[in-house]
Amino acid sequence: MQTLLAGTAGLSLLPPPVRAASKEAFAFPLFGDLHYDKLSCHDLELLGREKPDDLRQVREYSALSTGTVPRLFASVRETIADLNGSPDTTVPFAVQVGDLVEGLCGSAEQAWQLDADALTFVRESRLGVPFLFTKGNHDITGPGAADAFKSVFHPFLGEQAAVFGGDSRLTAARYRIEYGNALFCFFDAYDKESLPWLEAELARRTARHCFVILHPPVVPYGARSTWHLYSGERDKAQRERLLDLLGKHNVFVLSGHIHKYNLLVRTAPGGGKFLQLGVSSVINAPEPQPRHLLSGVKDYNGDQVTVEPNFSPASEQQRRAVYQVEAPLVTQFQYADLPGYAVVQVNGPRVTAIVYSGVGRQAWRTLALSELLAS
Repeated sequence: MQTLLAGTAGLSLLPPPVRAASKEAFAFPLFGDLHYDKLSCHDLELLGREKPDDLRQVREYSALSTGTVPRLFASVRETIADLNGSPDTTVPFAVQVGDLVEGLCGSAEQAWQLDADALTFVRESRLGVPFLFTKGNHDITGPGAADAFKSVFHPFLGEQAAVFGGDSRLTAARYRIEYGNALFCFFDAYDKESLPWLEAELARRTARHCFVILHPPVVPYGARSTWHLYSGERDKAQRERLLDLLGKHNVFVLSGHIHKYNLLVRTAPGGGKFLQLGVSSVINAPEPQPRHLLSGVKDYNGDQVTVEPNFSPASEQQRRAVYQVEAPLVTQFQYADLPGYAVVQVNGPRVTAIVYSGVGRQAWRTLALSELLAS
């Protein structure tokens, strides 16, 4: 039996997701931002006239979408097959942290088509497992993009989540699934109802591990230190609520948005701690080399703004000031300008991650996430 992609009539069919038996040991690939794009889905004349910088990005992302992105999915498909072929683990799904598409299409019809084409690409990549993702800012940028997300992506995500007992009739981009002894909460950073929803979900949590997947980071890092969730002055109360919630439940936060690799552990207002892992899958070269390596809490300071010296020089003082507040609360820190992907592994009480550079299958770094969080 095959399943039609809900909300995408006219597309070919998606093979039914693999229903793996619940095990104590499992793993899942983690994709960062992808910005899937096609020039045919844009009003290029309008972009060139009104947003020339965005036109440059659209051309770049469209080229990557036929270049490194298919190679990335091919590598992940092989990794999934190898893991599923081992006797002691399984891969129930893949996770992507938002900005699945570039957006800024120019019309509602083109926004719908880009979303539909992105799902066609995911289907034809044949990962063999459900593909779960959260909402990114680019996913809802441009005329008709927000409505396209609802009409194309909500039914698809509901279909994927239903494999794990989730609600197949999603009316929002926030949703939860459970697998093994882990809870996964996909947080919509662009919906004001997401925070009370997350509080309610974690209040009834029984799983050993908890992952919260959202697009922007919760804790700032790199040069763009004002790009984290609830960064505005008027959002301080919400930020404190979120930080306390994540710390109370020792959450593993998976995010993107900054297009850099990051790992950190932060102390929350109530005394708990949570871990944040950020990845980027905007891969400009198949075998990129890491740049701007930072490691240790000594490197978590205002000098991070120098990793992108041309980014908004006028706001440098403001961006440095953010780190004066955050630095005393960060107990672990790593950073690199290195795109790629990761594989997160859960085995009983242990959670680890293997980070891969570019589109290859050679591990760059192995992270003992649960130990880092507990240390």
